[in-house]
Parts: sequence; structure tokens; C-alpha cells
Amino acid sequence: MSKKKPTIRVIALGLIRDGDRLFLSEGYDQDKDHTFYRALGGGVEFGETCRETLQREFREELNAELTQIEYLGCIESLFTYQSQPRHEILQLYRAQFVDPRFYQQNRFTFHEKKRSKTALWVNISACKSGQVRVVPPEFLGYL
Repeated sequence: MSKKKPTIRVIALGLIRDGDRLFLSEGYDQDKDHTFYRALGGGVEFGETCRETLQREFREELNAELTQIEYLGCIESLFTYQSQPRHEILQLYRAQFVDPRFYQQNRFTFHEKKRSKTALWVNISACKSGQVRVVPPEFLGYL
């Protein structure tokens, strides 16, 4: 069996803030045995703009529409996940939910491929203090 060639993934992520809270997706790396949090979004498909990717991902995962989408910047992220080296180019956008119910509920369950995942509102001070592990850490510089 041949090894899969490492690739660089382009990801579009949405920074959604509500006062002192951030909307983040929860992840877990079983090899490192730690939970981490990242802005919601996903991989850019060929022929799709990063902004279109962001809108599609929120629609697919949460059935949510976004508004006030504004490009913030790019973060290059080199990391290890489940003992595999990864390389991502993160295109970061500020956005807001159209539907106010997303601000009223604290946790959301969604499905990505065959996995059940959680998105939730997290206190920004917990992120900045390191009590909550946000990846990549450079993301916090855009608050």
C-alpha cells in the first residue's frame, strides 16, 4: 500500500463573534489526547472562491446563512494532527449569522463526513488565557 502524498490544503474559516464569545468547532486529537477549538469552515474546492467555500460549509454543516462577510487575512499553519504532518493555508473571514437563533443556542451538533461534531460559543477570555486551546494560535490575533 502506497503512502498518500502530503498536500497543502486551502481552508476558509469564519470568525463569528458575539460580544465576549467566539463561535468555534471542537476537535480532538487522540494521539495527543487533547481537545482543541477552531473557527468553523472547510476546504476550498476547485473552481470555488474562499468566500463561496465559507458560505457552503456553514450551509452544509449548520444550515446557516452568513452576512457581513469581510476578509481578514491569511494564516499559514504547519502542524501535526493524529501523528501526521499537515500544512494549511487558512483564509480568514469575519462574518455574522443571518438567523438570530444561532446567537441564542450555546451548542450545535453537526455531521462532517461520517463524524458527529460540535460547534459552540466559547468565552474569548478563556481562549486568550490558554484555558481553551485555539488552533492555530495566530487566529486570536484577529479578534
